[in-house]
Amino acid sequence: MPPRRKQDHHGRRARREGYPARSVYKLQEIDRRIGLFKKGQRVLDLGASPGSWTLYAAEKVGPSGRVLGLDLKDPEVALPPQAEIRTLDAFEADPATLGGPFDLVISDMAPKTSGQRHADQFQSYELVMRALELAKTVLRPDGTFVAKIFQGAEFEDARNALREVFGKVRIIRPEATRDESYEVFLVGLGFRPVT
Repeated sequence: MPPRRKQDHHGRRARREGYPARSVYKLQEIDRRIGLFKKGQRVLDLGASPGSWTLYAAEKVGPSGRVLGLDLKDPEVALPPQAEIRTLDAFEADPATLGGPFDLVISDMAPKTSGQRHADQFQSYELVMRALELAKTVLRPDGTFVAKIFQGAEFEDARNALREVFGKVRIIRPEATRDESYEVFLVGLGFRPVT
């Protein structure tokens, strides 16, 4: 029962503070621990719906910044002028049309879970790898990448892929994560484009 109370607490708090989902507190904690956002940044949010991460990022980068969210689903939140969510498949988008380069690419994407842990973990790994490939085409040098991943057999492969193109890689499990969840966030700092 404690995980349910924890979920309810974060869900109620999110709604009270104007966010459509509790996931905002995961991004907020990562930001607090790493210092992700600065005024004026350009941010790409993959898997943006319902919009909590996009809204939080827009608040952090301010009116001089720009946040673009991409998702298959429509957003559930009103956004300030410096932010938008486009309803489209991030992996089918032409990177040249996204308005980059970006200082930060964030991804809270998760597969539709099947209840088969290994299959879900593998699908999560595939999403992270696809998000990383997109990030490599749109990130500025020294940029940052944040992606949710379900820990499993391929986790080390994902971390090693980030190590190839980022100066530093961190693993963060935010406190707002449900106790029974096996999700963590990979954070790549100091993007080094391969030339």
